[in-house]
Amino acid sequence: MKEYHITVAPTNNPKILKFEANHFLAKANYEYKNIDEAKASPLAQQLFYLPFIKTVYISGNFIALERFDIVEWEDVKDEVAQQLVEYLNDGGPVVNEEEVQKKLPITVYAEVTPNPGVMKFVSNKKIVPATYEFKNIDEAKDSQLAQELFHFPFVKEVFFDENYVSVTKFDVAEWEDVTMELREFIRNFLLDGKEVVSAASIQKSKETAEQQVNQNQYDDTSLQIIDILDEYVKPAVASDGGNILFQSYEEETKTVNVVLQGACSGCPSSTFTLKNGIETMLKNMMGDKVNEVVAING
Repeated sequence: MKEYHITVAPTNNPKILKFEANHFLAKANYEYKNIDEAKASPLAQQLFYLPFIKTVYISGNFIALERFDIVEWEDVKDEVAQQLVEYLNDGGPVVNEEEVQKKLPITVYAEVTPNPGVMKFVSNKKIVPATYEFKNIDEAKDSQLAQELFHFPFVKEVFFDENYVSVTKFDVAEWEDVTMELREFIRNFLLDGKEVVSAASIQKSKETAEQQVNQNQYDDTSLQIIDILDEYVKPAVASDGGNILFQSYEEETKTVNVVLQGACSGCPSSTFTLKNGIETMLKNMMGDKVNEVVAING
């Protein structure tokens, strides 16, 4: 069992004192102004029983306390430090972080994309660590959210990026009739704390990425192209609900092959963007090494 020690440290604010522990206390930052706000932190609640405690801050390996003017820290700091040591060494919980996580508000808003067949649903929290594309329900076996979205008869394809879901629809439905329903469905799914993509699938994606890096399969020109796409192109297409992946570079024809995902796949304006945006940029930055950029999936 861990044995806790507390070191008292001053701050720039004479009303706030830091009590630093020799072990980690919390994964995130927490601020409590009163005992009601501190329902998720038994330690903070106990501290508020001290009549001079105004605010409790918990972060990393320390607890910072702001006092009311009725006392000076010099008179009470040792007593507080001792109370913290006894509480922590008795195994008292600092913050019930799972409870805090469940109670975090989740918002989802719908955003149109350049592709009229695709709507982007953006969350205020990160939902996946990488991009995932599902063309049908069979491909979605590792994603409960994608599987459930395919149960809507108008959903054609599903694409995930860090904090959003792009949904491609069939022509049988109009966005004005289904957007609200989809937005609420996705928000409720996230609110319930369900797994968007399985942990096994996330691990597999990491291993595949590591293997590609370790194999060092790309030549210098390909690596340059990948860097340019990552830095200049991907952020722009992500804002439109899509993604672009480098597929290959043909040295003889100086052709760059890419894969378009999400809203970019099948978008009427994607050809224009590809030729007048991405291709022009690569030609300007790579000189005569690039002659053409081709989307191998349209």
